[in-house]
Amino acid sequence: MKNPILVALAILVSTVSFAQKKELRTAEKAIKNNNYAEAKSALNQAESMMSEMDEKQKSQYHLLVAEALYAQGTANDTDLNKAIESLIKVGSDYESESTELTTTMENELLTKANNLYKANSFSEAGTKFEQLYHVVPTDTTYLYYAAVSAVSAQDMDEALKHYLELNKLGYTGITKEYYATNKETGEEEVMDKTNRDLFIKTGAYIKPGERLTESKAGEITKNIAFIYVNLGKSEEALEAIKQARKQNPTDVNIILTEANLQYKLGNKDEYKALIEKAIDLDPNNVDLFYNLGVLSAEAGYNDKAKEYYNKVIEMDPTYTNAHTNIAALILGEEQALIEEMNGLGTSAADNKRYDELKEERKALYKEAIPYLEAVLEVDSENLEVSKTLMNIYSAIANTEKYKQMKAKVEALGG
Repeated sequence: MKNPILVALAILVSTVSFAQKKELRTAEKAIKNNNYAEAKSALNQAESMMSEMDEKQKSQYHLLVAEALYAQGTANDTDLNKAIESLIKVGSDYESESTELTTTMENELLTKANNLYKANSFSEAGTKFEQLYHVVPTDTTYLYYAAVSAVSAQDMDEALKHYLELNKLGYTGITKEYYATNKETGEEEVMDKTNRDLFIKTGAYIKPGERLTESKAGEITKNIAFIYVNLGKSEEALEAIKQARKQNPTDVNIILTEANLQYKLGNKDEYKALIEKAIDLDPNNVDLFYNLGVLSAEAGYNDKAKEYYNKVIEMDPTYTNAHTNIAALILGEEQALIEEMNGLGTSAADNKRYDELKEERKALYKEAIPYLEAVLEVDSENLEVSKTLMNIYSAIANTEKYKQMKAKVEALGG
């Protein structure tokens, strides 16, 4: 009884094997005829027989699935992702075919990704760059471009995912670039080695050279910190900033990022120390002095704040925010004078003190005027500043300028 059973089993195995080959041949023929629907149908039937396939048949199956789903570049993102997953599983028996399809996918996806990015379709470009990375996982530059695209699309969660992966992989982005000087323009140009060497031979270019590009590791760590800040993840942001500062201890932007985060967390002493450190590193950075002025004013150190704002104005006379803020500090001193004036009686001494306070108030107005006028020299349509000046001119009885400013306010719709 055993022999008939063995014969039956042998027949069954050969039948399954024949069915596998039939479905794979059907799919292969359909793909050649661009009939991808038929190919997918045949491959779906073959999938149920995967356990009976040998390694060569499995490689062929995965290659055909990739080709059918890719459909010569017409696949939607879902099918394309499945095609890439299948392509990765192709074994050595179909290495040349998988390499050819990989190259085709890479070239077509790169063209699409670049065109989308140039068209400001950053989210779609990021998807294509990520797919490129999965097609060619050895080229982590594609993952970097996916992160950059996500940032441009303001998709911070997606950007963070890519940057964290790049950080984990130890990506630096360092490449060797070749350059030469154009004799006609005198400008140095970067190009690939083959063209550079050719242009040197023709004599059109001189002074050939090569160099390594700067590492992007610090930029990636910094961007991780920035994104955590934007996402409101303070603890993760501080940890990322700590790592970024280790890599770039003199990067003023990283120091400012930590300073701003410390300020948001209410750590004003740390904020001030970091701002002052940044100033030591970059004493000509006008924004640093402005930020320190804001901090000093928030802490109630008005004299120090004025000092920083005046430094800003000295460095950049058109920095309107500094003019506005220092005027606000000056006019803010008016409140104490008003309160004292309102608390006075009607005695001779009180009347005398009232007149003194009135003059002090007028002096504050006169001190603020140049800063407010400076704002209008740069921003002539600033309605709020115009209103403030109008009221000040009225208070100090400068009728001519009051009328001028009143007309301006009305013209601005105030």
